[in-house]
Amino acid sequence: MDEKPDMDQRPGKTEFSRQVGDMAARKLKAQRHVTKTVWAGLGMMGLVGWSVAMPTLLGTALGLWIDKSYPGEHSWTLALLAVGLILGCFNAWRWIVKEDREIHQDEGENNHE
Repeated sequence: MDEKPDMDQRPGKTEFSRQVGDMAARKLKAQRHVTKTVWAGLGMMGLVGWSVAMPTLLGTALGLWIDKSYPGEHSWTLALLAVGLILGCFNAWRWIVKEDREIHQDEGENNHE
């Protein structure tokens, strides 16, 4: 059972006061959403940067080690740099798609309230 009293059924509650209450609630919700979105956006930029940079640097370091330990005619450094970059981009893309899906799912749920 819902313990919260129905705001529309209280005595003395006018249509105008209900509209003002609804507008205030929407404004507070929008402020929380903007703050969350700004910080989430900054965090996403940092995460995307690191998710691309780390595999690229690790691939480069491994390639340098292989080239130094086992010299050959092909550059493992360039090959593993490219592999790390591709893996990092794929990882960042996958994470962004997941976050975008969650944001749109939250927006869909909020529009139905």
